[in-house]
Amino acid sequence: MELIANRINISNAYLRVRRNHGSHGIDGRSIDETIDDMKRRRGEILESLLQGKYKATPVRGVEIPKPNGGTRQLGIPTVQDRIIQQAVHQILSPLFEPQFSDSSYGFRPGRSAHDAVEKTRNLYNQGYCYVVDIDLSKYFDTINHDLLLEMLRRTIKDERVIQLIKSFLKSGMMKDGVVVETEAGSPQGGNLSPLLSNIYLTPFDKELEARGHKFARYADDVNIYVKSRRAAIRVMQSCTRFLERTLKLRVNREKSQAGSPIGIKFLGYTLQECSQTLGVAQLNVHPKPIERFKSKIRAITRRGDSIKEVIKQLNQALTGWVNYYRKASMTPLLKSLDGWIRRRIRMLQWRYWKKPKTRYKELIKLGVGCKRAYADAHSSKGAWAPTRSWSMHHAMTNTYIGSLGYKTLVSIYERFNPPAVNSVL
Repeated sequence: MELIANRINISNAYLRVRRNHGSHGIDGRSIDETIDDMKRRRGEILESLLQGKYKATPVRGVEIPKPNGGTRQLGIPTVQDRIIQQAVHQILSPLFEPQFSDSSYGFRPGRSAHDAVEKTRNLYNQGYCYVVDIDLSKYFDTINHDLLLEMLRRTIKDERVIQLIKSFLKSGMMKDGVVVETEAGSPQGGNLSPLLSNIYLTPFDKELEARGHKFARYADDVNIYVKSRRAAIRVMQSCTRFLERTLKLRVNREKSQAGSPIGIKFLGYTLQECSQTLGVAQLNVHPKPIERFKSKIRAITRRGDSIKEVIKQLNQALTGWVNYYRKASMTPLLKSLDGWIRRRIRMLQWRYWKKPKTRYKELIKLGVGCKRAYADAHSSKGAWAPTRSWSMHHAMTNTYIGSLGYKTLVSIYERFNPPAVNSVL
């Protein structure tokens, strides 16, 4: 606790929380308001930590939509609690990191979702052609507090730290003005939750390693690779028993599956066999993230004060999306999406012009002949159909849209994945 309550450690935790730009807790205080209050009460806060008397404030319950339907429960602590949680995380993480499995990739320094999906591709290409895809139902909400605290005590000998973590776990959640006690779970939204989630699933990782299984786990997403369908079914049954009986978790049997990994979604990616080589797979983007991405693009291209402002927002969204999915083989997909996005930009420009008279004048300015411009400007087919017209393609060429600042998906992808250059000896 002396390490956690160290002023330098607390200051570093504050800087980390500030960089994350998180939302407020139930007290409604911003980061600046909170830090001013913490400076005034610095001695009181540090003393409460050192004496093991610090009490966490209930988290603010927030439900956000899940990509595949339903909602995910978040628990947003106050800024002060987030700073203290981050201070705990900074001291505990180096203690637990050596205990974690090499096949665990979520919320760990130097590891990423890209490493996890690359691991699955490599396992498939090594001949592990069947997967056990386990879906844990509301994992973060069902972590057993007694089991978690028992796991923590095996490494942490300072009971003040255990009681502090227990205070965070059992702080309660406020929803609609009512505080509900939390008897289980470590709600997503706190700085300590990712570390606790990895600690809780480490016994499962060790069990898989003891059985000699090949797997990749990212938080509660786990894929176990085996060499036969029979083995996949057997592993599914034994893993379900361990998770439910030993760790008191719930396996979603409807979403869990054992079979071929081809087409199965893992962290937004999927494996697809190369057409040229049998038994060799490449990473592709799963169809569901593509549809979510297109929905986001539709939302961006429905609003905006100007084309350039919309394109600026588009570039930010495109860069983030390609950065995450850059491990996939998707040049043909990106070319198709680029064409669709440029059509959305043309549609938005058509709407900005509004009146046929304005459309006619603007088409003329951009080099369209009078007769063609007049006919297309007076079209009654809405805003989407004219984007296929010769006039709009001639007026707003790909080069012209590029001059407005649009960065194509293909160019962003090539920036993240530069083509290999043969070295000259």
